[in-house]
Amino acid sequence: MRTEDYDYDLPSGLIAQRPLEPRDSCRLLVIDRASGQIDHRVFSDLPDYLGPNDVLVVNETRVLPARLRGAKDETGGSVEVLLLRERYEDTWECLVRPGRRIKPGARLTFGDGALSGLVLDVIEESGGRLIRFTAATGRVLDAVHRIGEVPLPPYITRPLDDPELYQTVFARDERSAAAPTAGLHFTPALVERVRQAGARIVPVELDVGIDTFRPVAEADPRDHHIHSEHFRVSERAVAEIEEARSRGGRVVAIGTTSVRALESAWDPETGGLAARESETDLYILPGHRFRAVDALVTNFHTPRSTLLMMVSAFAGYELVMSAYDTAVAERYRFLSFGDAMLIL
Repeated sequence: MRTEDYDYDLPSGLIAQRPLEPRDSCRLLVIDRASGQIDHRVFSDLPDYLGPNDVLVVNETRVLPARLRGAKDETGGSVEVLLLRERYEDTWECLVRPGRRIKPGARLTFGDGALSGLVLDVIEESGGRLIRFTAATGRVLDAVHRIGEVPLPPYITRPLDDPELYQTVFARDERSAAAPTAGLHFTPALVERVRQAGARIVPVELDVGIDTFRPVAEADPRDHHIHSEHFRVSERAVAEIEEARSRGGRVVAIGTTSVRALESAWDPETGGLAARESETDLYILPGHRFRAVDALVTNFHTPRSTLLMMVSAFAGYELVMSAYDTAVAERYRFLSFGDAMLIL
C-alpha cells in the first residue's frame, strides 16, 4: 500500500467555492459496487435509491466559529487560534499560528480584550496547544460567538457571505472545527421526500477535527497518525438501526464522519452496534471489514487523504479511482461545497 496510489490530478477550477442553490441541485455520481456501473444523477434523486426500511445516518454536529484572531500580549504580534476540542471547562486543544514560538505561559488577547488565553502546554502528538480561556464578561463561548469566525477549509479562498452556508440542516450542538460536508446537500424539502419514501433519518454525532484537511505525508499510509475525535451513538439510534436491519433495510451513512462513528460503535463481542460516547482513533484503510454500514453518501475528497482511502476501503480501490477519473473528465465539482457520490 502506497500513499501515491491515492493521488490524482485535481484541477483548481473544479474546487467548488460556493454551494449550489438549492443545495440538492448538485450532481450525484452513483456507483453500484456489485456491477461496477456508474450513473450520473442529481442529488435530489436520492430518494429514488431508498427503500421503505432504510435508515440514513447523519452527523448532527454543528461547526463552532472556532477561528480566533488576536495578539500576543508580550510582543503585540498577531496570532491565529483554531479551537479543536474542549478538554476541560474553558480549556481547549488548539492549533496556533505562528505556533513555534508560542510556549507555555504565553498570554494571548482576542477581540480588543473580549477574550484572553493562557497557554498551558504543548501537545506533542499534534503540535497543538492547550489554552485556558477567560472572557472579560460573561461566558467564554459567548465571547467566541461574538468574535470568532467559521473555520473554512484552506481550499475555500473567499469568505462566506452567510456562515450558515457551512452548516447542515441537521446541525445542532456546536462541537466541530469542520462541517460534515455530505450533509450540506440536504434541504428541508429533500428531507421530507426521504421520509415520504419510507426511510428514516437517524442522528449520531462525531466532532469533526482539523485532521479532515490534512493529507497523508508518509509514503506508506499505515505510518500516518490520525487524531482521535469524540463521537456519540445513542441507545435510540442503535434501536432504530437494529429495527431497520431486522426488516431488511440498509444503513446509508451520510458522510465519512457518520461511517467513523458507526464503525467505532460496533461491538465485536455482541456482533452489533452498542450505544457509546467515547474517543475514536479508528483509521479505516483498504482491508477494513465494514460491519455497520451498507451504503454511503460522500463528497469528492482531496488527493492523498485519509477520507479517499476510507471510500476506497468501502467500494474498492480500482472502482473508486475510476469513478474519480470519470468525475474529473465530466467536470464534477469537488470537495466541501462540491458534488456528491452515492455508493450502493
